[in-house]
Amino acid sequence: MSLSELVLEGITSVAVLPGGQNAVDKALKPLGVAFPAPGRFTEKAELRLVWTGRDQAFLLNGALACEGAALTDQSDGWACLRLEGAAAADVLARLYPLDLRAAAFPPGHAARAALGHMSSVLMRVEGGFEILVFRSMARSAWTELEHAMQHLAARAGA
Repeated sequence: MSLSELVLEGITSVAVLPGGQNAVDKALKPLGVAFPAPGRFTEKAELRLVWTGRDQAFLLNGALACEGAALTDQSDGWACLRLEGAAAADVLARLYPLDLRAAAFPPGHAARAALGHMSSVLMRVEGGFEILVFRSMARSAWTELEHAMQHLAARAGA
């Protein structure tokens, strides 16, 4: 298993304004992504749009201009961690109150959920998981994930 930091080229919060969904859809079309359904994300190459709440999403690694949404730069407020490996879901099961088995939470799925005591956005990607946490909590998230990895390794060795 491996845990690493993933450096993003930007995070923009996209909050659809009342009556603005058509304008948002039109603005997203040239980017090759669609507004995600609840609990999902859409992506094209490095660009990703991940659901974060009702009529809200984070645009990762891209820019958007649209009058149908409130757009807020969130780049400095979040950090992204990537957990890879065959037992990644088992590690996260110690920290998330979610069913993370591949059948229930396959690639393309996302959840806004608590990682221990921290707010996070969890995304299942090919080969593992990507986790957005508040930048001020990144060291705590790293430590929690590290401890869960060590615990799982110790149990496997016993």
